[in-house]
Amino acid sequence: MDFPLLIFFAFLVMVVHGFPEDYHIHNSTRHHDYCVLGAGPAGLQMGYFLSKSQRDYIILERNSGPGSFFSIYPRHRKLISINKIYTGRQNREFNLRHDWNSLLSDRPDLLFQRVSQELYPDADSFPIYLSMYVKELGLKVQYGVDIGKIRASESESPRGRGYILVDQHGLDYTCSVLLVSTGMWDPQKVQFEGSDLVEGYESIPLNPEEYKDQAVLILGKGNSAFETAQSILGRASRIHLYSPSPVRLAWQTHYVGDLRAVNNELLDTYQLKSLDGLVEGGLEDIAIVKNGEDERKHSGRKKQRCSSGKKRRGQFYLTLAELLEHPDGKNSTKITAANLPVYHNDNFSLRQPYDRVIRCLGFRFNFSIFDGSARPPSSEVTRGRLPGLTAWYEGQGTPGLFVLGTASHSRDYRSSAGGFIHGFRYTVRAVHRVLEQRYHSNYWPSIKLSVSQLQSWLLRRVNEASGPYQMFGVLGDIILLRGSHCEYLEEFPIQALPQFSSLSGHRVSKHGLLVLILQYGLNPTDSLGPGRAESEWTRAWRSNFLHPVLYYYDTLPSEKDLRHRPAGWPLPRPKAVHHMVEDFLTEWDGPISHSQPLRRFLEHCLHTDLRAFYAGTACSQQIPNYYKLKCFTFVVDLCCCSSVYAVEETFVFLDLLFYNM
Repeated sequence: MDFPLLIFFAFLVMVVHGFPEDYHIHNSTRHHDYCVLGAGPAGLQMGYFLSKSQRDYIILERNSGPGSFFSIYPRHRKLISINKIYTGRQNREFNLRHDWNSLLSDRPDLLFQRVSQELYPDADSFPIYLSMYVKELGLKVQYGVDIGKIRASESESPRGRGYILVDQHGLDYTCSVLLVSTGMWDPQKVQFEGSDLVEGYESIPLNPEEYKDQAVLILGKGNSAFETAQSILGRASRIHLYSPSPVRLAWQTHYVGDLRAVNNELLDTYQLKSLDGLVEGGLEDIAIVKNGEDERKHSGRKKQRCSSGKKRRGQFYLTLAELLEHPDGKNSTKITAANLPVYHNDNFSLRQPYDRVIRCLGFRFNFSIFDGSARPPSSEVTRGRLPGLTAWYEGQGTPGLFVLGTASHSRDYRSSAGGFIHGFRYTVRAVHRVLEQRYHSNYWPSIKLSVSQLQSWLLRRVNEASGPYQMFGVLGDIILLRGSHCEYLEEFPIQALPQFSSLSGHRVSKHGLLVLILQYGLNPTDSLGPGRAESEWTRAWRSNFLHPVLYYYDTLPSEKDLRHRPAGWPLPRPKAVHHMVEDFLTEWDGPISHSQPLRRFLEHCLHTDLRAFYAGTACSQQIPNYYKLKCFTFVVDLCCCSSVYAVEETFVFLDLLFYNM
């Protein structure tokens, strides 16, 4: 073999063996039916469902491991998601009601409690759990892929549209369906005079000694603000929290994103007058001005030092921007205390200077990676912080692009748990079921039941199901009535009821449908005061705490019905409605308080006497004067279904009252 030929063969060997492994990956076709952007809990949860249904997918993650958000946040490392291990039950579905960190899978042992048994775990535990989830389920995750630009593309596939994702190396990933689960990384900022002088939650020192004997002003009153305040409570001389809204306590609002008790120690020092406090005021109209060291030199004062021996950086004053005079157009960094007018009110709450001002205003969705063809609109509900989505979590105006996880919270902002793991693990499953119906013609899973089984099935769901329990008022069970039988669909997004048939593949018959949800009461109440709970089943509609509610419709509600539903209602006005009275133990299994009223309601909706199916049950055995109670139940049904909600004609009940007597 001559020398040139040897060189040629050597070159071939170098081509085949001499390049790194990822060279072949990057130069092969990078198309997948589904691209999942982000390997946080929502992205991995979707990865599990796609893997289980054997779909062509890839999860793209910019960092070197899953759940990288939790490697940084919360900054002071304590999660506020409940990790309640001991419930006294062995029922796995029930236990998920109180396990706020585990993801869904068919592995009963793949739970967060394998990593931590603390009620409020350390944040470092969560990436460990997610790594375990990826490994044991064999999910397809590609790390080190930082997507910087996303655009829509026309596709020749039956789906008609796709998406192109460009990473940091200029390499393209194409997909027919894009599932965005990037979370919320961008700190929420408000521009005001002197906002450049403010430190951010994302970069403040974590050592409490850094704040020793310092006066600290924190902008914000959410969990990140109180978490920051709590970490320095024993070192700072005083801490003030300032924002437009008063504190909202989770135990009052029933919203998990409001201030949690694990972070609220500053409320004690505020109410017991120990120097700390809360103040309400707008952020856009304030000004932060600095009393710099140069001015102190000029006035002959000595440089102040903190107790650790470090020089102070100057002190900050909060005032209103309109009170500042700027004849020379100087910005706030040039303004000193000498420029401040005499305070307009000598009893002004924030008149004393601060050593630090810290911004803790939460986070927002990163819209910058989307070009005009792929960018979902911002949600007005969240003042632009989150993308605007349909009721089935597809971007408005971006078909084939779905948003999962925390960033999907615009659908239930401040009303349910969709922005948190224990909520969005169920909405992710709902999105997967939508995908299976739309792109693979697989109907929403359903169970066929005879009407004789319906009551016991409903009672099982209200006493065990975790999805409707956590996503109250958002996900509900749909019961399609078919005469002698029914079809039972679990955890459908109830705001998408007008599109039910196209999203689920199921049709509504002339017999109508029932919708089962859990919801809180609409009446304001003192969450810890007397009379806060309703115990009489005859007044179930006045329940304040979480309780099951059944809505009956003879036809599918329309978009117009949904838009014009009564204020605060999760659904349009039904033909009939039934509240199951709230229960202190969240056990809706009482023969008289729960089972009997439910049976009477089902009889009304089904036009069927169900007593024959329950004649030998404990319910009928415990009622000595059955017919009197039957008549009394009618009165209750009339109150709950007609008088309060004006949804049924009273003469219908007269027929029901006397039949088979």
